[in-house]
Amino acid sequence: MRVLHTMLRVGNLQRSLDFYTKALGMRLLRTTDRPEQKYTLAFVGYGDESEHAVLELTYNYGVDRYDLGSGFGHVAIGVPDVTAACQQVRGAGGAVTREPGPVKGGTTVIAFVQDPDGYKIELIQAGLANVK
Repeated sequence: MRVLHTMLRVGNLQRSLDFYTKALGMRLLRTTDRPEQKYTLAFVGYGDESEHAVLELTYNYGVDRYDLGSGFGHVAIGVPDVTAACQQVRGAGGAVTREPGPVKGGTTVIAFVQDPDGYKIELIQAGLANVK
């Protein structure tokens, strides 16, 4: 068994695709449009779905925002350089909500960014992703 994908509902599919591909360097892997059911799916990730977990971005026609609730925490992404990743996010118009630095009580370098719909993404310095 393995994790296949995480689904995030988004209010503007193109805005979200721009964030995940330009700010975070993911690739658009595939899309599915279901006009009769009034939704579009876009799968993004760093590698082929046959070997990597990906994000499923779901746009429901006519819905431009969601209440994120209090149950969801964040998606974590390993990066080679957290500071450079934050600069890339900022350069693409994204928001850094926690500047790079060690996790409280540890040495793992992390940062948090936020996607256009308000979802939190933790960036974890490569090589330290399992140390927290």
